[in-house]
Amino acid sequence: MNLESFVRTIEDYPQPGISFKDITTLLKDGEAFKYAVDQMINNLKNKEVDYIIGMDARGFIFGAAVAYGLGVGFIPARKPNKLPSEVIGCEYELEYGKNTIEIHKDAINPGDKIVIIDDLLATGGTAGAVEKLVQSLKGELVGFEFLIELDGLEGRKNLENKNINVLIHY
Repeated sequence: MNLESFVRTIEDYPQPGISFKDITTLLKDGEAFKYAVDQMINNLKNKEVDYIIGMDARGFIFGAAVAYGLGVGFIPARKPNKLPSEVIGCEYELEYGKNTIEIHKDAINPGDKIVIIDDLLATGGTAGAVEKLVQSLKGELVGFEFLIELDGLEGRKNLENKNINVLIHY
C-alpha cells in the first residue's frame, strides 16, 4: 500500500515556510491506518519490548495501537503540566520553536526495554528529548518507529540510537 498517497501537505502551516504533513487523512482511512500500525507491529514483533512511549499528541495514536498489538504497556510523553504525578522533563528545539516533554518519573525502571513512536521525524528534537528521558531513568532504548521522516532535516543525526524504522520518506 502506498501510504504517502493518504497524507496531504498543507503549505505555510503552522507558520510560513513549513510544509505540514497532515496525517488526519491517513487516520480517516481504516485500511491505511491499519496497514501503518501493522507495519510498525511487524517491525517490532521479534524484539523484546516492555513499553511503547508515544509522544504528544499524534504519537499517542500510533503508540497506543502498537502497544495494544504487541501486548505491552504504553507510556505517554506529554507537553508540560499534563501529567498528574511527579515528572522528569527535557527541553528541546522544534523546527519552529522550543518546547519541553515530560514523562512520569516512575514510568520506567532500570533495564525496561523501550520503543519510542511518533508520527513524524523532522529535526529529531522531540524524539531526542524522549531518548534522553529514557536514558536518565536507565531504560534500554530498543529503537524508534515513525510514520514519516522529513529526510532533508536530517533528524536522525540528533538521535543516539540508530535503530530507526520509517514508513514514509519526504
